[in-house]
Amino acid sequence: MPHMNIVKFHVKPELENDFFDAFQNESLHVGQVSGQLVQIAENKFCSIGLWESKDAMDEAMPKMISFLDTIRHMLITINEEVGITDPASGPIVLEHK
Repeated sequence: MPHMNIVKFHVKPELENDFFDAFQNESLHVGQVSGQLVQIAENKFCSIGLWESKDAMDEAMPKMISFLDTIRHMLITINEEVGITDPASGPIVLEHK
């Protein structure tokens, strides 16, 4: 069953271009069908990944965390409860085409 993950980021304004470069240079992981970066407000972004399955996403999680470690210095704490990212993931239950 296809799975999707969504991660919200708040980026330091002076590092926005570096943030874009990092995502531009990040390749799809094994089992990842597509990835998008969406600007939702000034200096606020969501990364969206479509995966073949939950297992594929789970298997790629260590690499995704390693990537996050490379951009951590570019991010602003969203709030004390969630930290620098606000992630969510789950199975796709409805799709419009």
